Amino acid sequence: MKTIKILGTGCPSCISAEKVVANIVKELNIEAKIVKVTDIQEIMIYDVMRTPAIVIDGKVVIAGKIPSKEDLLPFLVDNFANNACCSDGNTDSSCCSSEENESGCC
Repeated sequence: MKTIKILGTGCPSCISAEKVVANIVKELNIEAKIVKVTDIQEIMIYDVMRTPAIVIDGKVVIAGKIPSKEDLLPFLVDNFANNACCSDGNTDSSCCSSEENESGCC
């Protein structure tokens, strides 16, 4: 199972970021553990100067803003989702090519 960390001290923006991530994970049926990191010392390990920040498998992918679905989709689809590339019914997507189709996508 993959891990997505939400870095932030608990401010309204950090809470909103967590909700956005949780909604996308649920929508795409991604198996991921969402972890809230509120400890300043741990946040500093990621060299993040502004929160909220999103960390996927140890890598900061977004920092300093509430992510939109469009911001996160490329990171989540590339890193996690089984069949997520076609979850919106768009089978014309590059990940839904016949090669991918054989491997289970779509």
